[in-house]
Amino acid sequence: MASYTGVVKWFNEENGYGFISCNEGADVFVHHSQVKEKGNNKDLHEGENVTFDIQQEEKGPTAFNVQKMD
Repeated sequence: MASYTGVVKWFNEENGYGFISCNEGADVFVHHSQVKEKGNNKDLHEGENVTFDIQQEEKGPTAFNVQKMD
């Protein structure tokens, strides 16, 4: 399974989801439950760099194993 990098396009903290602009060219859906951070800070912020894996879901590509880059 390949790991991808990208930038958070937008993220709705209240609803816990958003999209990542993948460096491979596509936008990928992300849900806060897939953000693998220590502690409770699962929110992503616009412009934040992340690494992630992609799985194809019925509604399109979805990010999982999302990690914030330092």
